[in-house]
Amino acid sequence: MRIRKKSPKPSAKRPPLYFVGYRGTAPATDEVTALYDREYGGPLSIRHEDGSAESWQATHGPWSAHVVMPLPMSHVAEIMKQLAWEHELMGAVAPSVASPRDMPDTILLAARLARCLTLLSQGTAYDVIAQTYINPSDWQQRALTSFVLDDHVSIVHDDNAHPDRVWSYSLGLSKFGMDEIEMFSAKGLPESSAKEILSESGSELLRLGQPMKVGTTLNLPLLGHAVRVKNYRTAAPAGRMLGFRELHTS
Repeated sequence: MRIRKKSPKPSAKRPPLYFVGYRGTAPATDEVTALYDREYGGPLSIRHEDGSAESWQATHGPWSAHVVMPLPMSHVAEIMKQLAWEHELMGAVAPSVASPRDMPDTILLAARLARCLTLLSQGTAYDVIAQTYINPSDWQQRALTSFVLDDHVSIVHDDNAHPDRVWSYSLGLSKFGMDEIEMFSAKGLPESSAKEILSESGSELLRLGQPMKVGTTLNLPLLGHAVRVKNYRTAAPAGRMLGFRELHTS
């Protein structure tokens, strides 16, 4: 998110991870700091960027994220229309550029900031990659050391993309610098099976911290079996091109 003094806007290097829609006045930085420190122990440090009241950088330990709140309407009017919400204003939260090793914690910081902003503004957060809306009551309170994949990754089932197969895929692993994962199954089979395999595979991939090459096998001890990476391709189900690794049960 490249910030200019009088016209803050996202850039391609740091695209927003969350949009936050709200009415009225944006939460003050001292309110965000107080809530974050109470919920997560802190200390959270916030500084305004380039002398702009709307743009600031939040830092907790070695991790940082960027907030622009509100974004200029000239930049976001079309996005707000697509989101179909009734909020008058919209902000954005973006993680800083980080190494693959630090990316999960940087993403968690951005998510915690989005939660604080949603609670304080009583607005709605939109997870750009997972394509999910999160109202204040939808956020799950997690300890600083807690990580639950379902908070950050959604599993989508599409039975219209192919005439005889259901396409199940993840949206959200790309936040962490990973490819998304997908499976194809015959129509009529329970969707819960594909969701369980994709969720557990996503957790294992994040634990390993590196993508699996085509032909390699990923053990899923909690499910008692393994999956093989069958194929790699790109697709744009979320409106942006993403890499997908197809999984096949062994």
